[in-house]
Amino acid sequence: MYEVGPCQEADLDDVVDIERRAFKAPWTRQIFLEELCREWAYLDVMRERPTDGTRERAVAFANYWLVRDEVHILNIATHTEQRRRGHATRLLVHVLEFAARHRCKYVTLEVRRSNQVALGLYRAHGFRVVGVRPNYYVEDREDAIVMLFEFDPADPHRREHSGDPRERDPE
Repeated sequence: MYEVGPCQEADLDDVVDIERRAFKAPWTRQIFLEELCREWAYLDVMRERPTDGTRERAVAFANYWLVRDEVHILNIATHTEQRRRGHATRLLVHVLEFAARHRCKYVTLEVRRSNQVALGLYRAHGFRVVGVRPNYYVEDREDAIVMLFEFDPADPHRREHSGDPRERDPE
């Protein structure tokens, strides 16, 4: 069984391991610790809840920022051994629902031009390409595709936030 929840410091070893496997220039544990302390930053994990008594572990994560009427997704990553199981999709839907509850107008992100799997995921969920950042990824000078999801102001799914203490009131 899997569930999404806020990252705790105890999850950081798993998050850093996923990050190292997923990205060419991975973030450090210190960067993730700093994200946990930022008022506008959210780091949520998909946890596997084993039934055999073994340790619960994070198998995927989403890192995103809430800035006024926009959510910016920094990372969505899944452990290499857990891919193709829908974890990234569930995390993306989780972030979109978060944005809707906070009455955001937009969700933005950058993705590597070569990451066709991620581009397909984002397009399938209503994101569209709005630009290119040339040479954005400094380690290999790959371009970033800038994508945007726009909420329809009349959409009934853009509801008030749920009261979850992690979901601060939008300003």
